[in-house]
Amino acid sequence: MIETIRFWAIVVCLGLGVFFTLVSTVGVIRLPDIYARAHTASQTDTLGAGFALAGVAVAFGWQHAAVYTVLLLFFVFITNPTAAHAIARSAAETGVEPILAEEGTGAETDEIDAPAETDGEP
Repeated sequence: MIETIRFWAIVVCLGLGVFFTLVSTVGVIRLPDIYARAHTASQTDTLGAGFALAGVAVAFGWQHAAVYTVLLLFFVFITNPTAAHAIARSAAETGVEPILAEEGTGAETDEIDAPAETDGEP
């Protein structure tokens, strides 16, 4: 009975780890600028690695390797958000402008607005 619960706890943790890592990957590919990408990489990637490492720690049981895995888990929880913050702050200090949506349209402002064509009138 206990081994079945342990097995399913490992499966759930690893499944959640894969899910959050996949969400992070899609977010980094699809989001428009460094600020949004840093946000998704910080949050979902930390959760993905956290759940995966938690599953590994449960799989190891009460061994020295499990203690090292939990220490690595805490290290990831501290360093991933800190690194994402440092990247976003560096981008802000170097003048990288965020891509903002125009109000009410959902269109990005980095598109060049072409002048409206007229019937030959200046």
